[in-house]
Amino acid sequence: MDRQLNKQVQDVVDSIPTATFIKDANGRIVYMNHACEEQWGISFDVLVGTDGSTVFPPEQIEAFREKDREVIAGGKQIEYEAPFWNAKLKENRIGFVIKNPIFDEEGKPLFLVCITFDVTEDKKKAAALLLQSQIVENAVEGIVLIKASDSTIQYTNRQFETLFGYAPGELNGKHISIINAPGSKSQMETAHEINQHLQKEGVWSGEVLNRKKDGTTISTFLNAATFQHADMGELWVGYQRDITSSKQKEAAIIEKESRYRLAIETAVDGFWMVDMQGRLVEVNEAAARQLGYTREEMLALTVPEIEAREKPEETAAHIAAIQRDGYARFESEHRRKDGSIFPVQVVTTFAPMSQGRIFAFVMDLSQRKQAEEALRLAAMVYENSSEAILVTDADNLIIAVNPAFEQMTGYAAAEVLGKNPRMFKSGRHDRDFYHSMWNALNTDGYWHGEVWDRRKNGEEYIKLLTINVIRDDKGASYRYVALFTDITERKKIEELMWRQANYDSLTKLPNRQMFHDRLEQEAKKAHRAGLAMALLLIDLDRFKEVNDTLGHDMGDILLIEAARRISTCVRESDTVARLGGDEFIVILSELEDIASIDRVAQNILDFLADPFKLDAEPAYISASIGISLYPNDATELDILFKNADQAMYVAKYAGRNRFNYFTKDMQKAAQARMHLANDLRIAVTAGQFRVHYQPIVEMCSGRTYKAEALIRWQHPERGMVSPMDFIPLAEETGLIVLIGEWVFRQAVQQVVQWRSKFHPSFQISVNKSPVQIRHAESVSWPEYLEQQHVSGDGITVEITEGLLLDAEVEINKKLLRFRDAGIQVAIDDFGTGYSSLSYLKEFDIDYLKIDQSFVRNLGPETNDLALCEAIIVMAHKLGFKVIAEGVETSAQHDLLAAAGCDYGQGYLYSRPLPPDEFEQWLAGKYD
Repeated sequence: MDRQLNKQVQDVVDSIPTATFIKDANGRIVYMNHACEEQWGISFDVLVGTDGSTVFPPEQIEAFREKDREVIAGGKQIEYEAPFWNAKLKENRIGFVIKNPIFDEEGKPLFLVCITFDVTEDKKKAAALLLQSQIVENAVEGIVLIKASDSTIQYTNRQFETLFGYAPGELNGKHISIINAPGSKSQMETAHEINQHLQKEGVWSGEVLNRKKDGTTISTFLNAATFQHADMGELWVGYQRDITSSKQKEAAIIEKESRYRLAIETAVDGFWMVDMQGRLVEVNEAAARQLGYTREEMLALTVPEIEAREKPEETAAHIAAIQRDGYARFESEHRRKDGSIFPVQVVTTFAPMSQGRIFAFVMDLSQRKQAEEALRLAAMVYENSSEAILVTDADNLIIAVNPAFEQMTGYAAAEVLGKNPRMFKSGRHDRDFYHSMWNALNTDGYWHGEVWDRRKNGEEYIKLLTINVIRDDKGASYRYVALFTDITERKKIEELMWRQANYDSLTKLPNRQMFHDRLEQEAKKAHRAGLAMALLLIDLDRFKEVNDTLGHDMGDILLIEAARRISTCVRESDTVARLGGDEFIVILSELEDIASIDRVAQNILDFLADPFKLDAEPAYISASIGISLYPNDATELDILFKNADQAMYVAKYAGRNRFNYFTKDMQKAAQARMHLANDLRIAVTAGQFRVHYQPIVEMCSGRTYKAEALIRWQHPERGMVSPMDFIPLAEETGLIVLIGEWVFRQAVQQVVQWRSKFHPSFQISVNKSPVQIRHAESVSWPEYLEQQHVSGDGITVEITEGLLLDAEVEINKKLLRFRDAGIQVAIDDFGTGYSSLSYLKEFDIDYLKIDQSFVRNLGPETNDLALCEAIIVMAHKLGFKVIAEGVETSAQHDLLAAAGCDYGQGYLYSRPLPPDEFEQWLAGKYD
């Protein structure tokens, strides 16, 4: 009957589709069904009759036994989750276990019936869902769900709420326009546009101007996509991140780019830009001077043609290594144009541009190598004369010294033998210093360091001391051998070098490097103390005039005195530094009273306004001061400095001799300037520029053989942008080079047409800014004219007299090349410079253009007429022709013609015209 019952039980267990097994009171498995075999990956024969310890890990067996005891002790069913080993899959799975105890009539445990469900996959799915939820909620981007039909917000994650300053859930149900920035396109329109795009493309991305809960405006970048929801229909999902700071950084990058270009162009070390084939793409003037080439000649060279130490294949490998490592610093030798070889130090950086470029700064080491050779020679002489040596016994009594010791200390050997070296102590070191020394000697048998001692004559000196312990056979200290060198002079040099690296050699003020160190320290102190700190950026007004007029020596004296005056206006705890040129900066630290900043700034202005006694006559300057506050205006020190710089320029443009605090409006103005610069870059490639032509009329005949090419910008949104707004910006960014080159080539095409159509001697004047003149041209204007088979006399180059006042050798060479090519040169805006007229006889000039400021109020018996007459007479004496600008009335024309002026230009004759209108105007004149 028992067997029958057992068979019935087995049949019942086998019929259960869920893994089921029966254990006896001792934990042995007495039966398991096929589902259990499948779940565990173990056959019936292996497990039945065992407690499973031969198959399951020990920790699982112990867990099984613990649960068995628990269910027997409780006498009722228990449910729990537990890991189990699947031998077939060779992995742990997660099971949901139901255990029931079976007792006999006396209450003794007979069996445990166990049912297990494999819930591993359910657990994985639940974990994945939980992870997805956590990822969305904790994403670094703001995430928002929007109902497409009515643009209401259905969900926002934590980052989105933080980004816009709302509490969790506060935005749910709100219209998306709640985050629309004032003054921008309405969110309804934007939503409609995005929805249309999403319907067509499925995705949309772009920049959006938003408003936070507190009303502040931020720029964000939005990525949006659409999907269908079972209950809510079509939804948008948007991912937004704050790009406000990156927009601000873009402005800083443009400013830095300008500074870096200026730094490279004015650097004393050579600068190369090299492509990955070793070709020189760009070099500065210093690089050309180092090698004896012109910049144009260098751009036709490769690195192997200059490199004297490496073979071409080694140079190629070197370039590949720099590309791989990103940076390299090494010494080599370069070959000049004349064949001479000189040592260099090269610092390279790989720039991962579209095609890859290597930036290299090249320092001529000739002088340094000579100095190093001299130092090596001095070191050899020094080494051959030996270091000072002193030997003591185990009791630290002197038993031997060498002649160098006697020379260095002034003591004869007989005076020190048998005595303790403490007789040389200077008193500068405390007990702890010597305790540390002896501890090292006893522990390591060696000590090395710097020690101040006293010579016999009482003079203190610093020596570099090395002490070695000599031990006997038993390991006990037997002798102490000291070798030392007098490094007093070296320390003085190090101190001097430190001062040279951190202080301005002229004014003795901290330099730019020391200023940055001080600024970091003072910002930390201000932060800890909860106090304010101010930066006062000071630029001296009209210093260049003093420097140009009285000379650099007088300019240096003025800078020294200006530094002294500024320093007297601040506390000892404050910092005054010279950044370079005529620019100073003041750090007012730990300010309890911000009002004191006004007093300091005004004192500086007043002190600098007093006359400076230079040479025979006093000189007068003023200052423009920009002020930014920490932490009010910025906590990032670079931005704090930039803010002070912006405020200083506002003070300068507002009339000078004043101070200005930084405001957010300045930042907005800088951003507007940045946007205009970005538009200007687009305009260069988008064909938004136009060239208009204004006639230059021969006064004696009324005929027109000349015209001036004038740039115009037709902006797609702003309309016609004044050259006064974009030309200075183009010069700052360097875009003037591309723009000027385009204008020149347009003028060349035009002069060819008008010479054939109207007059064979027709000529067009083209302005060339100082930036263009100084820039290395891939193809020079004379070369381009030759390529186009156009005579040089078809073009006149207009330059400003300021370029000649400051003329460099290379500028003179370019002017001579113009002359040799037949290109004529005109000085534009003549009479507005601040220097002598001696340059007129030094350069080949063809025309002087009288500035319109002299013509505007021209009348009989006026000073302006006297000046114009003087200019005309002087020009004719020097062999120049004269063009009067800004002629607007017949009276002005008549007075100038009577004075002998050669040409006139202005609205009296014609405004600047597009080419087709100018051609019609010209045709009328020739008809």
